[in-house]
Amino acid sequence: MKIAIAQLNPTIGDLPKNAQNILNAAHWAVTKGARLLLTPELSLCGYPPRDLLLNPGFVQSMDITLRQLARDLPPKLAVLVGTVEENLKAHLTGSKPLFNSIALLEQGSVQRVFHKRLLPTYDVFDENRYFEPGLQANYFTLDNLNIGVTICEDLWNDEEFWGKRSYTTNPIADLAILGVDLTLNLSASPYTVSKQRFRETMLKHSAVRFRQPIIYANQIGGNDDLIFDGCSFALNSQGEIVCRLRAFKTDLQIVEFDEVQQNLPMGSVVPTFDSEDEEIWHALVLGLGDYIRKSSFSKVVLGLSGGVDSSLVAAIATAALGKENVFGVLMPSPHSSDHSISDALALAQNLGIKTTTLPIGELMQGYDKTLAELFAGTEFGLTEENIQSRIRGNLLMAISNKFGYLLLSTGNKSEMAVGYCTLYGDMNGGLAAISDVPKTRVYSLCRWLNNHPSLSGLLKPQAIPTEIIPQNVITKAPSAELKPGQVDQDSLPPYDILDDILQRLINNYQSAAQIVAAAHDPKVVERVIQMVARAEFKRRQAPPGLKITDRAFGTGWRMPIASNWIAVNNTYQKKNSSTLAR
Repeated sequence: MKIAIAQLNPTIGDLPKNAQNILNAAHWAVTKGARLLLTPELSLCGYPPRDLLLNPGFVQSMDITLRQLARDLPPKLAVLVGTVEENLKAHLTGSKPLFNSIALLEQGSVQRVFHKRLLPTYDVFDENRYFEPGLQANYFTLDNLNIGVTICEDLWNDEEFWGKRSYTTNPIADLAILGVDLTLNLSASPYTVSKQRFRETMLKHSAVRFRQPIIYANQIGGNDDLIFDGCSFALNSQGEIVCRLRAFKTDLQIVEFDEVQQNLPMGSVVPTFDSEDEEIWHALVLGLGDYIRKSSFSKVVLGLSGGVDSSLVAAIATAALGKENVFGVLMPSPHSSDHSISDALALAQNLGIKTTTLPIGELMQGYDKTLAELFAGTEFGLTEENIQSRIRGNLLMAISNKFGYLLLSTGNKSEMAVGYCTLYGDMNGGLAAISDVPKTRVYSLCRWLNNHPSLSGLLKPQAIPTEIIPQNVITKAPSAELKPGQVDQDSLPPYDILDDILQRLINNYQSAAQIVAAAHDPKVVERVIQMVARAEFKRRQAPPGLKITDRAFGTGWRMPIASNWIAVNNTYQKKNSSTLAR
């Protein structure tokens, strides 16, 4: 039996377009002789639909679209489509009103509907808010082949692999007991760095343990802060990868089940990326491009300071949207260095993007004059520095409003973590493209980009390799240039130290004592932890950012603002409110 995998990029809520993409994949599958077509989790509405599911009209429209799709599909092809189904017993039992489901479409109608059994509620997931879990193992018979059906999280509970169970049931074990010939998993698994390697290791363990082949079909695309990498794959019963689809691209592939061998023979296996930097680059390009397109924008604007962060964001935007759709704005002040302007212009020339220069010196003088009487007797300080950032933020928002460009903010994760950013200034924007990228990774990505320009999508394959990010941008000391001679390390620890502390604190949940035990200065650790806690109110007001790590400042980060707990030495400490006005 030939089984087609449709690795699709749905737009959340665009039911007609998503249905058409499934129909197009179905026609392709028929030309390849496929009997069964797989699509990702919630492929009809896109994942995650979030509170659209609370709208009865949305759910009803999904059902209408599903039934029309069934009528439109080629009659000899069975198709598994991700959808939702109403829980008709909800009003009687007090259970959730919907199921996260897979519909089996064949011969013009909905033949069967299978419900997701394990509903994640961690990190970015909140499925218990909407769905009731399915209670039985899901399988169907097609041409004498018994095929098990699981949905995303259903495969993430093998107690032998994890050393524990997060749920009371293991759906894949239940299917093995039933003796299915093949297990399918239709998924919408968000991307994080190196997650594909983990997925393959986990499912290899399950394939070998239960001695059955597994086909995993994953969604791709950017939906708000989440990026889906695709990388759909299939394993034989020996745990060998026999098929892998492309990363961060829509893709279609055929996997053939050998009924005699009861296994999957070797097929097309797309290689994985050579480095994390290459993987992250393509994730960010996809996430930014989809956010712009799915939000009905076509062009972006951003401030170009000559620094490494704005240079990287400009490069990502150019790769995602094309040079003609990226507009850079230079806004030098009297404190700006000559190289900040020349570096920004060199970057723009390398990328081929248009720029304009709007000096802010006179605007700064206007603020000084207006505030002179009120600020009399005070010294130049943080307030005046932030005014410069807010002037720039206002200019960028004016351009965004006037021309309909979406403004990209350019702050990185290290700055966002410790609050080294200005509300209503450099935090202005519709998308924070690298807010989950630590500063050290920003530098690493820029170096990768210069060493591999042909892999970035910025150069045609036959083009002569050339530098993308000016070398001076990478080698000079980072600075906000809000006062003479300023560098970031005046206010922050060196970024290699800061990022290691933040990784241990935020991603690894380490205590202050554990971080100090890793050879960090106790005073520096205490200061960083305090800065992270104080900056929570800023992060709550930041634009959405693209998630690439397993602990991002987005929908999965749920910290209180009005709290007086700081985890320094596991004791209560009063937060210093002196930074709250920044």
